[in-house]
Amino acid sequence: MGIDLVAGGKSKKTKRTKPKSDDIYIKLLVKLYSFLVRRTGSKFNEVVRKRLTMSRVNRPPLSLSRLSSLMKGKENQIAVLVGSVTDDIRVHEIPAMKVAALRFTETARARIEKAGGECLTFDQLALRAPLGQNTVILRGSRKAREAVRHFGAAPGVPHSHTKPYVRSKGRKFEKARGRRKSRGFRV
Repeated sequence: MGIDLVAGGKSKKTKRTKPKSDDIYIKLLVKLYSFLVRRTGSKFNEVVRKRLTMSRVNRPPLSLSRLSSLMKGKENQIAVLVGSVTDDIRVHEIPAMKVAALRFTETARARIEKAGGECLTFDQLALRAPLGQNTVILRGSRKAREAVRHFGAAPGVPHSHTKPYVRSKGRKFEKARGRRKSRGFRV
Protein backbone atom coordinates (compact mmCIF):
# COMPACT_ATOMS: atom_id res chain seq x y z
CA MET A 1 0.00 0.00 0.00
CA GLY A 2 1.23 3.47 -0.86
CA ILE A 3 0.83 6.72 0.99
CA ASP A 4 -2.19 8.90 0.38
CA LEU A 5 -1.05 12.01 -1.46
CA VAL A 6 -2.99 15.09 -2.36
CA ALA A 7 -2.83 15.66 -6.10
CA GLY A 8 0.43 17.45 -6.83
CA GLY A 9 2.46 15.78 -4.09
CA LYS A 10 2.54 15.69 -0.33
CA SER A 11 0.51 18.36 1.45
CA LYS A 12 3.00 20.38 3.53
CA LYS A 13 0.56 22.97 4.82
CA THR A 14 0.49 22.71 8.60
CA LYS A 15 -1.23 25.92 9.66
CA ARG A 16 -4.83 25.85 10.84
CA THR A 17 -7.52 26.84 8.42
CA LYS A 18 -10.42 26.46 10.85
CA PRO A 19 -10.65 26.54 14.65
CA LYS A 20 -10.40 23.27 16.57
CA SER A 21 -12.90 24.61 19.09
CA ASP A 22 -16.52 23.49 18.97
CA ASP A 23 -17.67 26.94 20.10
CA ILE A 24 -20.30 27.97 17.55
CA TYR A 25 -19.67 31.67 18.15
CA ILE A 26 -15.98 31.37 17.27
CA LYS A 27 -16.93 29.35 14.18
CA LEU A 28 -19.36 32.10 13.13
CA LEU A 29 -16.72 34.77 13.70
CA VAL A 30 -14.25 32.84 11.53
CA LYS A 31 -16.95 32.66 8.83
CA LEU A 32 -17.57 36.42 9.11
CA TYR A 33 -13.89 37.40 9.02
CA SER A 34 -13.16 34.94 6.18
CA PHE A 35 -15.85 36.75 4.20
CA LEU A 36 -14.35 40.15 5.10
CA VAL A 37 -10.85 38.98 4.09
CA ARG A 38 -12.18 37.79 0.75
CA ARG A 39 -14.25 40.87 0.03
CA THR A 40 -12.08 43.66 1.46
CA GLY A 41 -8.52 42.37 1.17
CA SER A 42 -7.79 44.11 4.48
CA LYS A 43 -4.65 42.98 6.33
CA PHE A 44 -6.34 43.68 9.68
CA ASN A 45 -9.15 41.21 8.92
CA GLU A 46 -6.59 38.63 7.83
CA VAL A 47 -4.75 38.91 11.15
CA VAL A 48 -7.98 38.67 13.16
CA ARG A 49 -9.15 35.63 11.18
CA LYS A 50 -5.79 33.91 11.65
CA ARG A 51 -5.80 34.58 15.41
CA LEU A 52 -9.37 33.33 15.80
CA THR A 53 -8.27 29.89 14.60
CA MET A 54 -5.33 29.72 17.03
CA SER A 55 -5.18 27.44 20.06
CA ARG A 56 -5.83 28.86 23.51
CA VAL A 57 -2.14 28.86 24.44
CA ASN A 58 -1.55 31.16 21.47
CA ARG A 59 -4.38 33.50 22.50
CA PRO A 60 -2.98 34.71 25.83
CA PRO A 61 -5.00 37.07 28.03
CA LEU A 62 -4.20 40.73 28.60
CA SER A 63 -4.70 42.50 31.93
CA LEU A 64 -6.39 45.87 32.34
CA SER A 65 -3.16 47.48 33.58
CA ARG A 66 -1.22 46.36 30.49
CA LEU A 67 -4.11 47.37 28.25
CA SER A 68 -4.35 50.87 29.72
CA SER A 69 -0.58 51.43 29.44
CA LEU A 70 -0.55 50.24 25.81
CA MET A 71 -3.49 52.53 24.98
CA LYS A 72 -1.92 55.67 26.46
CA GLY A 73 -2.22 58.46 23.91
CA LYS A 74 -4.56 56.38 21.70
CA GLU A 75 -7.81 57.25 23.48
CA ASN A 76 -9.85 57.71 20.29
CA GLN A 77 -8.88 54.31 18.88
CA ILE A 78 -10.38 50.86 19.51
CA ALA A 79 -8.16 48.27 21.19
CA VAL A 80 -8.60 44.87 19.52
CA LEU A 81 -7.59 41.70 21.33
CA VAL A 82 -8.27 38.17 20.08
CA GLY A 83 -8.37 36.70 23.57
CA SER A 84 -9.55 37.56 27.08
CA VAL A 85 -9.32 40.83 28.97
CA THR A 86 -8.72 40.23 32.68
CA ASP A 87 -9.00 42.51 35.68
CA ASP A 88 -5.99 43.80 37.61
CA ILE A 89 -6.67 44.87 41.20
CA ARG A 90 -3.23 46.49 41.46
CA VAL A 91 -4.28 49.38 39.25
CA HIS A 92 -6.84 51.77 40.77
CA GLU A 93 -7.77 54.09 37.93
CA ILE A 94 -8.22 53.13 34.31
CA PRO A 95 -8.94 55.52 31.44
CA ALA A 96 -12.07 55.40 29.30
CA MET A 97 -11.32 53.17 26.34
CA LYS A 98 -13.08 51.16 23.67
CA VAL A 99 -12.05 47.50 23.70
CA ALA A 100 -13.04 44.66 21.38
CA ALA A 101 -12.19 41.19 22.69
CA LEU A 102 -13.40 37.59 22.63
CA ARG A 103 -14.03 37.56 26.38
CA PHE A 104 -14.04 39.92 29.35
CA THR A 105 -13.97 38.79 32.94
CA GLU A 106 -16.97 40.13 34.87
CA THR A 107 -14.91 42.61 36.91
CA ALA A 108 -12.90 43.78 33.88
CA ARG A 109 -16.09 44.51 31.95
CA ALA A 110 -17.62 46.34 34.92
CA ARG A 111 -14.50 48.49 35.41
CA ILE A 112 -14.18 49.42 31.73
CA GLU A 113 -17.84 50.45 31.57
CA LYS A 114 -17.66 52.33 34.90
CA ALA A 115 -14.72 54.36 33.56
CA GLY A 116 -16.91 55.43 30.62
CA GLY A 117 -15.41 52.94 28.18
CA GLU A 118 -17.01 50.37 25.96
CA CYS A 119 -16.71 46.58 25.59
CA LEU A 120 -17.30 45.39 22.04
CA THR A 121 -17.73 41.96 20.50
CA PHE A 122 -16.10 41.09 17.17
CA ASP A 123 -19.37 41.21 15.22
CA GLN A 124 -19.96 44.75 16.56
CA LEU A 125 -16.41 45.62 15.56
CA ALA A 126 -16.98 44.29 12.04
CA LEU A 127 -19.89 46.74 11.66
CA ARG A 128 -17.93 49.66 13.11
CA ALA A 129 -14.58 49.07 11.46
CA PRO A 130 -14.95 46.61 8.57
CA LEU A 131 -11.43 47.43 7.37
CA GLY A 132 -9.95 47.77 10.86
CA GLN A 133 -9.72 51.54 10.55
CA ASN A 134 -8.85 53.43 13.73
CA THR A 135 -8.00 50.27 15.67
CA VAL A 136 -4.94 49.03 17.59
CA ILE A 137 -4.43 45.28 17.50
CA LEU A 138 -2.88 43.88 20.68
CA ARG A 139 -1.98 40.56 22.23
CA GLY A 140 -0.84 39.23 25.57
CA SER A 141 2.50 37.62 26.32
CA ARG A 142 2.75 33.96 25.31
CA LYS A 143 5.74 33.47 27.60
CA ALA A 144 3.82 34.47 30.73
CA ARG A 145 2.56 30.93 31.39
CA GLU A 146 4.10 29.15 34.35
CA ALA A 147 4.80 26.11 32.14
CA VAL A 148 7.27 28.15 30.04
CA ARG A 149 9.57 28.50 33.06
CA HIS A 150 10.32 24.78 32.80
CA PHE A 151 11.39 24.99 29.14
CA GLY A 152 15.02 25.30 28.05
CA ALA A 153 18.34 23.76 29.05
CA ALA A 154 17.96 21.16 31.80
CA PRO A 155 17.98 22.50 35.37
CA GLY A 156 21.41 21.78 36.83
CA VAL A 157 23.26 22.48 33.59
CA PRO A 158 25.71 25.44 33.90
CA HIS A 159 24.09 28.85 33.20
CA SER A 160 20.61 27.33 33.02
CA HIS A 161 17.81 29.25 34.71
CA THR A 162 15.21 26.61 33.94
CA LYS A 163 12.83 25.84 36.78
CA PRO A 164 12.94 22.20 37.89
CA TYR A 165 9.80 20.14 38.40
CA VAL A 166 9.98 19.67 42.19
CA ARG A 167 7.39 18.38 44.62
CA SER A 168 7.80 21.42 46.83
CA LYS A 169 10.28 24.22 47.51
CA GLY A 170 12.10 23.54 50.75
CA ARG A 171 15.39 22.65 52.43
CA LYS A 172 15.15 18.99 51.43
CA PHE A 173 14.28 19.42 47.76
CA GLU A 174 17.04 19.82 45.15
CA LYS A 175 19.18 21.96 47.43
CA ALA A 176 22.19 19.68 47.92
CA ARG A 177 25.16 18.75 45.68
CA GLY A 178 25.35 20.90 42.58
CA ARG A 179 23.09 23.52 44.09
CA ARG A 180 25.29 25.10 46.80
CA LYS A 181 28.99 25.67 47.43
CA SER A 182 28.93 24.04 50.87
CA ARG A 183 27.75 20.74 49.37
CA GLY A 184 30.46 19.94 46.85
CA PHE A 185 29.87 22.45 44.05
CA ARG A 186 27.37 24.87 42.64
CA VAL A 187 26.51 25.19 38.95
